[in-house]
Amino acid sequence: MWKVISGKLQQTSDTDRVKFRTNISKVILNDLQKLADEHNTHINYLLESGLLQVLNQEIISFNKDLRPKDRVQYKTTYDKELLEEIKKKAKEHNIFINDLIEYSVQFINVEESKSRSYRYRIEK
Repeated sequence: MWKVISGKLQQTSDTDRVKFRTNISKVILNDLQKLADEHNTHINYLLESGLLQVLNQEIISFNKDLRPKDRVQYKTTYDKELLEEIKKKAKEHNIFINDLIEYSVQFINVEESKSRSYRYRIEK
């Protein structure tokens, strides 16, 4: 992101985001990439939208026997507070974070996702 400091624009990193690595289904990632391209956003912004919806759910119905077999490593950044809440939710429901991320895909709301240009925003 960019910040206005002493009347000048300076590029800075967003301290509210953290890097996170996990394993996610390759098919899901490919589908999310297509969706992200169609709606001018990024995969991680789409995932954050779904994860926010999952946080509001009392019950998570996830069948561990139906885990995908095509998982690949996926590295990206997430909102720091959201990731902490997701870690708590996963522990509370006794499932892995990558399972929770894959589960959240069905709850993605494209209209609530940040646009691709969000990372280039200017803050004062």
